Amino acid sequence: MIPTKEELVKELTFKTSRSGGKGGQNVNKVSSKVELIFNIQLSAFFTEAEKSLLMERLAGRLDAEGNVHIVSQEDRSQLLNKQRTILKLMDLLARSLHVQKKRKPTKTPKAVIEKRLNNKSVMASKKESRKRPSLD
Repeated sequence: MIPTKEELVKELTFKTSRSGGKGGQNVNKVSSKVELIFNIQLSAFFTEAEKSLLMERLAGRLDAEGNVHIVSQEDRSQLLNKQRTILKLMDLLARSLHVQKKRKPTKTPKAVIEKRLNNKSVMASKKESRKRPSLD
């Protein structure tokens, strides 16, 4: 189960720094780039099974300590970047915890099989009638 935004913020660590890009002189003064750090193992919201699933699926995004890092520097505002990183994390957790249903193979209906065979015989007779009659 994915925690709410307010619950999740309690377990997150944020780092800010100056970001490049648009903003003019504002870029040189304001630390608007936000890096979110979330440790899956220390989280109280997930069961051990969910933690192991997250660790397995997010293995490529984890650092040596098992932290997930998400960076946002798209907006000029630190607050908007902070909110954007939280939303990115929630989306990432939701996609990682989603377990796809196992597909149940269905049997082809008898009517469909009969229709295909019928069509096949009609096409065969149509092509047979196009042949020249034999001289025998």
